Amino acid sequence: MVKILLVEDNEMNRDMLSRRLKRNGYAVVIAVDGQQGVEMAASESPDLILMDMSLPVIDGWEATRRVKANEATRAIPVIALTAHAMAGDREKAIEAGCEDYDTKPVEITRLLGKITALLTPGAA
Repeated sequence: MVKILLVEDNEMNRDMLSRRLKRNGYAVVIAVDGQQGVEMAASESPDLILMDMSLPVIDGWEATRRVKANEATRAIPVIALTAHAMAGDREKAIEAGCEDYDTKPVEITRLLGKITALLTPGAA
């Protein structure tokens, strides 16, 4: 089963998204802040990370940089999730090391398509 690390501090978003991912056949592990996300990327070895960008302790931008700086976790694809759909945010996410970017509120069909594209060799 494909394991997704969901790094999200908002309980409502976390619960809704984890339920939908589980319903679609994914195993989900959860981190509630950026530091815990970095630590769990190493300890849980997820297949993909969904990273909120507005997080306590360290934000999603810095957490992604740390995941990508670690030899053991740098190959894990990261999708940035943000409610701040400002011009330049997608570029900022890619610069931080994210493979893709999605806006909140999450449209689950669109997000599942992005997850599938990143986890299927040659599909992207």
